[in-house]
Amino acid sequence: MSTVTAPESAPGYRARHTLPLRVEAARQLRRRRTLVVGAVLAVLPFVLIAAFAIGGHDGARDGRVSLIDTATASGVNFAATALFVSAGFVLVVPVALFCGDTVAAEAGWSSLRYLLAAPVPRTRLLLSKLVVALAFSAVAVALLPLVALAAGTVAYGWGPLHIPTGGTLPAGTAAARLAAITGYVLVGQLATAALAFWLSTVTDAPLGAVGGAMGLTIVGNVLDAVTALGHWRDFLPAHWQYAWADVLQPHAEWGGMVKGAAVSASYAVVLFALGFRHFRGKDVVS
Repeated sequence: MSTVTAPESAPGYRARHTLPLRVEAARQLRRRRTLVVGAVLAVLPFVLIAAFAIGGHDGARDGRVSLIDTATASGVNFAATALFVSAGFVLVVPVALFCGDTVAAEAGWSSLRYLLAAPVPRTRLLLSKLVVALAFSAVAVALLPLVALAAGTVAYGWGPLHIPTGGTLPAGTAAARLAAITGYVLVGQLATAALAFWLSTVTDAPLGAVGGAMGLTIVGNVLDAVTALGHWRDFLPAHWQYAWADVLQPHAEWGGMVKGAAVSASYAVVLFALGFRHFRGKDVVS
């Protein structure tokens, strides 16, 4: 007696064709939070220019100099300053928002189970959302220094980077290093992105995933300030977030950036894997 085996899927069904990246990107681009984040990051450099114009320049405080003291020296100085004042928190927000909203938002809208019933394979669903979230995070991180460089060049002119401790870097060299620094800042945010992504697969509350990632990132910054921890701080991504300052020197030092990228990437790999592992076995009811 012959047995008839039911087909595993409908004719023409291809798992890799479900939820294309362009569809997910279009969905995320139309969301209000995406437009608000982009507007805030684009406006921030102009707010800084206005602040420098109103407040003037008081010079170094307590005999110490920083990038802020040379912010108005040239456009590249201003772009470096914008990165300096925003890397610790401002740029954390869009990364946590985009990555923490991946799965939890769909669960909060009670649309996650319908996506899976489409049917979109769980791994495909997570991968599409993660790739788009990381792409939007990259755009957010790059948008601020790009706008700052353009606005700073208009306001302060195109010229060499004035190093706070003395000396200058040619404008072209400084701009190339700023591009490398922006890439490093993005890699440094991978730990936050992965943490937000993992929390998004654990909770159905987007605010919990985003807030949890931001909160734990702040805790890392606090722990890094505890000098009593000694070399244990080397295992914190926050410890390396300003390692890029060593690149803005006549003779660039890349060692700190390499270590920081390795630490952040290590956390990211583990947390991304936990997110995929948890979601594959999760009972989706919303």
